[in-house]
This record gives sequence, C-alpha cells and structure tokens, in this order.
Amino acid sequence: MILVIGAILTICSGITMAVFGYLISRRGLWAHVKSCEQKFGTTEDIVLRSFSYNDLAAATNGFNQVLGRGSFGTVYKGALSNNERAVAVKRLEKVVEEGEREFQMEMRAIGRTHHRNLVRLIGFCNEGFNRLLVYEYMSNGSLADFIFRAEKHPPWSDRMRIVLEVARGILYLHEECEPHVIHCDIKPQNILIDEFWTAKISDFGLAKLLTPNQTRTFTGPRGTRGYLAPEWYQNKPISVKADIYSFGIVLLENLCCRRNIELEVEDDEIILTDWVSKCYRAGELAKLFDGEEVEKKQFERIVMVGLWCIQSESAFRPTMKNVILMIEGNMDVQVPPFPAS
Repeated sequence: MILVIGAILTICSGITMAVFGYLISRRGLWAHVKSCEQKFGTTEDIVLRSFSYNDLAAATNGFNQVLGRGSFGTVYKGALSNNERAVAVKRLEKVVEEGEREFQMEMRAIGRTHHRNLVRLIGFCNEGFNRLLVYEYMSNGSLADFIFRAEKHPPWSDRMRIVLEVARGILYLHEECEPHVIHCDIKPQNILIDEFWTAKISDFGLAKLLTPNQTRTFTGPRGTRGYLAPEWYQNKPISVKADIYSFGIVLLENLCCRRNIELEVEDDEIILTDWVSKCYRAGELAKLFDGEEVEKKQFERIVMVGLWCIQSESAFRPTMKNVILMIEGNMDVQVPPFPAS
C-alpha cells in the first residue's frame, strides 16, 4: 500500500512539475514578445485591416504559391474577397526576436505612409506567435527581373521613368512622411512593378525611423552587400545619405542593365561602379550603352548623377530632391570628384 501511494505521488509530482515548467516557459516567451511590443510600439495606432491566421491560410491556399524568400520569412501570393483582389502575404518565421522586430518595424514604417511609389500595406495578422503582413500584389515582378533577366534592354524611356519613380518614393520617405524613414535596403529586388508598370519601393523590415529633429543615428550594419554605403562599415552615424548611395548603385545598374558585380566579363568591367567611372573619365561612355538608342547628353547626365550618389564621403552626396532635379534636367550637374567609389 505504501509503495502504491508513493508511486502515485511520484507520478502526480512529475506531471505537476512538467505542467508548471511548460507554463513558465510559455510565460517567459510571451513576456519577451510583450517586451518587444513595448519597445517597438503596438499596432493599435495604425489603421490597417486585421486578419486571422486562418483567413490568410485560406487566402493563400495553405501558403501554396511562393513569390519570394528573404532573411526573415517568405512571401506568398493570395487572394481576398472571393479571388477578386490579389495580395502578397509575408509570413515572418523568426518570430521571437528578429521576426518580431521586423514585424513591428515594417508596421510602423509604412502603416501610415501613402505614396504611389511605395508598396501599400493592407493589413496584418498578430495572432499568438503568428506574424504576417498583407500587401498589395505587384503583378510585374521586381526591377531586378525587368533589367537583369530581359533578353534585350528594356526601353530607355521606361528605365528612366522607373528611376524617377523610385527617387520620388525615397524623397517621400526622407522628407515628407512623419517620422522620416531611412529605408536601409534599396536594391532592385526591393523595387516592385505593378500592373500599370509603376515602380514601388517595398520591404521596410530593416528601415530606421528618425525622431523629430534627428538627422543621423547609430545602428549596426543592415542591408545588402554591394549596395551598402561605406559608413556602414566605418562605425559612423547613418543618415538618409546611406539610401542615396544605394540608389546610386541601382541607378547605374538600371542605366547599363547589369548587376554591380559581374564575373563573366572583362577584368576591368567586373565592378560596374569602377567601370562606369573609368569610362566617364576617358570619354568612352559609348561602351556602356553598347549601341542602344539613347539620348547621349541625357545618358552622360545620368552617369554623372550616379557618380555623385556613390561618393565615399556622405557629405558629398546630393539630397534626393536634388537628385530628382538633376535627372529631370532642371539643375546643372557638376563634374563629380575623382575617384568616386
């Protein structure tokens, strides 16, 4: 009898400890999520549509069609209202730390913004440990698809229009929305094109918000190698000029319809920015457009703007407002300093 009672007590004690341990771990994890919400702000002050996880699972047919993958999660194609409206659903996978940070940052960065050259955030799911963001669907893919994968160069006029649309979106982030936003990851893969061939900036998961009257901030490296301004590696304060540098790389890539780094070319052409600078200094810009029908004066002006944007000293880079004026031909473009890298 004593042995039976002892065995029962032992089993009950084990079950109690297991349940208690589980609740403690859940409480600790939930406390971490709550602390993240307190640190980055809740979503209550952002007017967006709230979806349940089941809503979005149904909308994406069980997260069936993948549109793209990133460091924090995967984007799926979906449809709302009986297939009447296509959407892109971003499902964050590293929820507790990086995913929660990205979720809150993206909500705060673009939840209140409204500009024709920014991808619109429609809604979100913040249910338990599920974090999902719902965006308008961009049917014509990314700028990377448009300029890197085409059999021949897309029309010059279309590429210049896209450059200006991206520039206007960045100008809105830097000067017109509140709080001001440093995107931190401007690259062709984050520039999407809608059904009307309008370019829109997407993916604000790495964005940095500036407080009123703040022009610079210290933060760890974020973004994509090949598009990062030198100050990211030099432990210097980061300003909107970091986006200007990234835009300059995108501008030159769009100009030449090739990536900044290509290995299957001549040795002196591997790094696009160096090759463009060399051709400009030598008066050999014809090598860059390779027989394409372009307006040569305009082409030279765009090259000069790009070289200004990628100056190693951030103080030498123009503001996005001046970049737009120079691209449009409404402001004179001075000869950029040499070397520009």
